[in-house]
Amino acid sequence: MMVKIGKWIAKHKNIILVLGLLLIIPSIIGMNMTRINYDVLSYLPGSLETVKGQDTLVDEFGMGAFSMVIVEGMDEKDVVALKEEMKSVDHVADVIWYDDLMDISVPMEMIPSKYEKVFKNGDSTMLVALFDNTTSSDETMDAVTQLRKISAKHCFVSGMSGVVTDIKSLALSEMPIYVLIAVILCLIILSLTMDSWITPFIFMLSIGIAILYNMGTNMFLSDVSYITKALAAVLQLGVTLDYSIFLLNSYEENKKRFPGERNRAMAHAISNTFKSVVGSSVTTIAGFVALCFMTFKLGTNIGIVMAKGVAIGVVCCVTLLPALVLTFDKWIDRTTHKPILPDLGRLSAFITRHNKVWLAAFLILLIPAIYGNAHTDVYYNIDKGLPDTLKSSVANKKLDEDFHMNNVYMVMLKNDEMDQKEKAKMMEQIEAVDGVKWAIGMESVIGPSVPEDFIPPAVKSKLQSDNYEIQFICSDYKTATDEVNEQVKSIDKIVKSYNKESMVIGEAPLTKDLTVIADSDMRNVNVISVIAIFIIICIVFKSVSLPVILVAIIEFAICVNMAVPFYTGTELPFVASIVIGTVQLGSTVDYAILMTSRYQRERSRGRSKEEAISLAHQSSMKSILISGVSFFAATFGVGLYSKIDMISSLCTLLSRGAIISTVVVICVLPAMFMVFDKLICKTSKGFLPEEAE
Repeated sequence: MMVKIGKWIAKHKNIILVLGLLLIIPSIIGMNMTRINYDVLSYLPGSLETVKGQDTLVDEFGMGAFSMVIVEGMDEKDVVALKEEMKSVDHVADVIWYDDLMDISVPMEMIPSKYEKVFKNGDSTMLVALFDNTTSSDETMDAVTQLRKISAKHCFVSGMSGVVTDIKSLALSEMPIYVLIAVILCLIILSLTMDSWITPFIFMLSIGIAILYNMGTNMFLSDVSYITKALAAVLQLGVTLDYSIFLLNSYEENKKRFPGERNRAMAHAISNTFKSVVGSSVTTIAGFVALCFMTFKLGTNIGIVMAKGVAIGVVCCVTLLPALVLTFDKWIDRTTHKPILPDLGRLSAFITRHNKVWLAAFLILLIPAIYGNAHTDVYYNIDKGLPDTLKSSVANKKLDEDFHMNNVYMVMLKNDEMDQKEKAKMMEQIEAVDGVKWAIGMESVIGPSVPEDFIPPAVKSKLQSDNYEIQFICSDYKTATDEVNEQVKSIDKIVKSYNKESMVIGEAPLTKDLTVIADSDMRNVNVISVIAIFIIICIVFKSVSLPVILVAIIEFAICVNMAVPFYTGTELPFVASIVIGTVQLGSTVDYAILMTSRYQRERSRGRSKEEAISLAHQSSMKSILISGVSFFAATFGVGLYSKIDMISSLCTLLSRGAIISTVVVICVLPAMFMVFDKLICKTSKGFLPEEAE
């Protein structure tokens, strides 16, 4: 069946090329229509109270986010003028300052000192800008950009909206460079390992078009995370490059079988490649699909895009790439050169001959690898891995230095559930919690003895809606620390003791929930990916023992990879720690499957275990090396270049993981076959000649 399809593809190569090129147009349109989301916290599940609270804030107050804005060297009148100018910016719902509480003719010294320092400290003055949309919306980011332009030299916009705006700017400037670096490094590797100078460029063209198709079809998702977009092209290139190599190798072999019949040779190459690539891609897709089971929906975002990318890569490999190879076949022949990669026969013989050494190395490294993997430090603070020179980083540092504020979040109280005295008592309890610098609500400055009707309407309209009242809390603790998480818990307990419908919301509470969810997701995703790939290997080899051996080999490589940050004292962003296990397992278990398939074939032909292992190792070593080094090349450069740690760390882990998996499969897997050969043959089908089974 596939041979017939292959013949049709070979015969109609021009139609396929024209259609393939035409599909680029809607892909580019779709790519431009896909919204990019730069706020990682927005992927928290909607069932969380903190997320519901953010939605309620928008509905009740027309406010989805806020930023602390610091200005320097301005007197009160200039600050008032600046405030009015800031309020005129689109999507700035309001700006809160001292003049909302009292006329600026009244000296700030008249209010309690702890509240005076909220608005002014030395030469610095702080205002609170309220936005009418969510933290990461395009409207809010545009508003932050405009606020910065109003008084660029003396204005510092802090908070998560500023961070997200800077992430967007940095990511947009870096993303094209990621692809360029990956392509150049892959071209270098392929030029060294392939025997034609033009072949690497044909591969890049085919994979590049497949990447465009994948990016274009993302428009059907609600949005794509900037992390997904930054990694998708690089990962798709690294993961699907093998498929192109399989096709070309099969085509060259079939040209020898059918001399002078290029279309027939390609038809058989397509058939052979489809069978190999489908089996290979299933494990990779399973790894990415496992991410979709995360409660934190960023995993679903990455999983869907990458699983789709691998599937599109397979389709392009057996349709578009054959058409390109046939079109440029004469050029491929003319640019043929001697292989630069040396013969690996001696190295293969050395590795298989010293299998006990590699097994001993495996056993020696196993415990420190498992320990290091279990104790690698992870951070959850979104802005931690960003350059200190970014405007948001400078502003947040300024906020800390001038006002000693590390983060501000909110309490949203249900109206008519508490009188003013109860609110004042609750505020006293909140301020007594460790690390709370101050808490400000409507009664903070006016005092609990003043009737609510006497509260200035300007203040009341900003802090109270028909159903809720908001209060701001300033913490000495940084976001995503154990201290602030405990603080949020304590405040939530206090608030709920007065009214169960009240909520604690903001960046710190959201990040606290993220910490809990991410820890659970990491365990669940790893288990799901291991089970899925275990079942796939079990079906492919009809074996009970091989899934255990192959998965254990790659899991060991993952542990070694994740242990490196522990022993080097490197903290990883939480996204990297969640994603790396399932991606490395799904992407590199193919190396082990490739060698195992040849080992099975040789054993079924009656060869001894030593002969079968030696032949399997020698025949698959080059392919595994090319695959692993290509994956390394596609990700290593991006890891070095990117200034966004979430992307840099993940690419570094992926590149290092590709090399570690390659080394482990080439060195340790043959030793495993040698030790467990009898068990494998007894618990698997197809490992002994038919008459012996």
